[in-house]
Amino acid sequence: MARGRRQPRQDDSAAVELARRLGTLLSELGLSEIDVAVGEVRIRLQRGGGAALAALAPAVASSERATAAAPADAESASGVTIEAPMVGTFYRASSPTAEPYVSEGDLVKEGQILCIIEAMKLMNEIESKVAGRIVKVFVENAHPVEFGQSLFLIDPVR
Repeated sequence: MARGRRQPRQDDSAAVELARRLGTLLSELGLSEIDVAVGEVRIRLQRGGGAALAALAPAVASSERATAAAPADAESASGVTIEAPMVGTFYRASSPTAEPYVSEGDLVKEGQILCIIEAMKLMNEIESKVAGRIVKVFVENAHPVEFGQSLFLIDPVR
């Protein structure tokens, strides 16, 4: 095993799956927070931190609340919203010195990597579900994201 690098354990994937299921439950029941302990694993999810929403423009904040309950990649009147499939830390590039995967105005293909979300020391590549142009990037690099939070708005190619 490489020094300083931990091998994923089976209970890590179980914890990630539990977090995903809790995130779905959070949305379905309209809860703002859920805290669950199973054995030694404790997971706490919060939706819509007041400070994060207060920092957003009012139109973006109301759009965020409207899409929070919608399924991932829900099509809106102005485009397709790509949402966070998990709780974690949002990264626009593969490393701090690398160029971002995408920027506003870029054309993307279906399946193209848009960003990375780090969850429990695992890097998860988030891919575009549609081909189109990036209209808006909703999250700053290295900021935390919540399950279902809007990440990108894409104007699909028609």
